[in-house]
Amino acid sequence: MRSKAICLALLCVLFASHIYTPIPGNIEERWKVIALDAAVKTCTFMGMCFENLGIMSFEDFISMIFRLDYTQPLSDEYVTVTDTAFTDIPVRLYLPKRKSETPRRAVIYFHGGAYCLGSFKQRAFDILNRWTANKLDAVVVGVDYRLAPQHRFPAQFEDSIAAVKFFLQDKILTKYGVDPMRICISGDSSGGNLAAAVTQEVQNDLEIKHKIKVQALLYPHLQIIDSNTPSHRENEHGVALTRDVAIKFLSLYITEDKTFPQALKRNQHMPLESRHLFKFVNWSTLLPKKHRKDYVYTEPILGRTSYSLPSLMDIRMSPLLANDSQLQNLPSTYVITCQYDILRDDGLMYVSRLQNAGVQVAHEHIEDGIHGALSYMTSPLYLHLGLRISDLYISWLDKNL
Repeated sequence: MRSKAICLALLCVLFASHIYTPIPGNIEERWKVIALDAAVKTCTFMGMCFENLGIMSFEDFISMIFRLDYTQPLSDEYVTVTDTAFTDIPVRLYLPKRKSETPRRAVIYFHGGAYCLGSFKQRAFDILNRWTANKLDAVVVGVDYRLAPQHRFPAQFEDSIAAVKFFLQDKILTKYGVDPMRICISGDSSGGNLAAAVTQEVQNDLEIKHKIKVQALLYPHLQIIDSNTPSHRENEHGVALTRDVAIKFLSLYITEDKTFPQALKRNQHMPLESRHLFKFVNWSTLLPKKHRKDYVYTEPILGRTSYSLPSLMDIRMSPLLANDSQLQNLPSTYVITCQYDILRDDGLMYVSRLQNAGVQVAHEHIEDGIHGALSYMTSPLYLHLGLRISDLYISWLDKNL
């Protein structure tokens, strides 16, 4: 009993220590967000402590917390929900129950989780995909790709493209009653990265018969080569997701090299031969003026590291690195960015590049938005922000898919 009391007291102290993290003044439901931020950062601190003490790795501790939120594939009066697999890739299918005289629309969704965490089984993603299927009368596929650090890049991309190619087969589309001309690929955060990379692959691969009609990217991560954008600096200690935590997970996704996280933090991780790529992610020209503020663009210091990581220059990891001819083949695109998000500038730069390439883009910038908002639209918080973003996303799909 005494040890439990000590643990509870420690948790209370940790939680209280994070209550006073500055929260932007225009944030909706301020006290809920303060509580959320404190809880997330307390869990982060505990994970770091457990790792330093050799009890368990940081990512295993956070993953354990995520798994507490997993759901079973429960059908309801509107949608039949089943877990199955596409070429050994786990997927959750949402099939509307009402009869349709014509083939249905379809949405393939990749969940977020920093490439290391999460699943379509999380309550928030299950609810989002369920709503999408019901409101759009659409077939929805949630994809569970392999996770780092057990499986590093490009395993996540390979699983994602394999699942999409399987679904795009004529016999599979016919089986589920899907219109091959009305298919969307979407995702949030790291899932937004996979959605963007997979869409580029599908649209530019002449051997893939059926193409994507629209893509939807929700506060996506889209590049690795510059870790010092204005949004990284402004939101270094951001709500729920800090720069240090993002760098830790991103490093686990890429390499086991222990020197990489510090190089990435200093923005000195790219090799000399990557210099030509920075024209594609030069935020001094690609960001709207209000998001550049008074920052002065400085190109990252190149060639300071001894490791060899070709993946750092791979467009499958950084879809922002695609050239204009590759971007020109992309479908109508929906992008949501959030003001208080270290990944904000990734989305803003992609919007600029797509528009410059002649792609039709619809962009919603959420001035009071925080990263991962969709994950916080279930109990105990029910942030209106998450519900608002899900409504915007589904509404756009309904009009454009």
